[in-house]
Amino acid sequence: MKCPACGNELTQIAVGSIAVDSCKDGCGGIWFDKFELNKVDEAHETLGESLLDIPRGEGVRVNRGKRRCPRCNDIVMMRHFFTVKQEVEVDECPKCGGFWLDTGELAAIRKQFATEAERKQAAQAFITQTFGAQMEEMRQKSQEKKERARKIARILRFLCPSYYIPGDQDWGAF
Repeated sequence: MKCPACGNELTQIAVGSIAVDSCKDGCGGIWFDKFELNKVDEAHETLGESLLDIPRGEGVRVNRGKRRCPRCNDIVMMRHFFTVKQEVEVDECPKCGGFWLDTGELAAIRKQFATEAERKQAAQAFITQTFGAQMEEMRQKSQEKKERARKIARILRFLCPSYYIPGDQDWGAF
């Protein structure tokens, strides 16, 4: 596979149960196949220590523009922030789900959150802060619609069989 950042040939490195592809003596970037990055992205995961110091080549020119996936070749990777802290941008292939990290990005990711639970808590807080008002408004409207439907059902209950009481059955419409 070719490095999406500098064009060098990627070298496979075995790290515990995973094998990542690194750009040794090139730009120092690392390719993670789907679900590999989450095995080394936290500071307590010791497997990731060996990936923090990939040797770089002198004078290597790095492509900062759009990059093609080294696994899929014809797919342009998406660049986005890795977490809600919006500190580290990574490249992700929308087809195979792999990640390309430039040199230093893995170390920065490992410093952001100590555990997956902290990461999830920060994401929930971000979602609540960003969309909390809209979500509450939607919940309120949904509750109002549910109450209106129940009122109509009560008014028209003479049309329904006596065993049907709106809202008390899993199979019911209300």
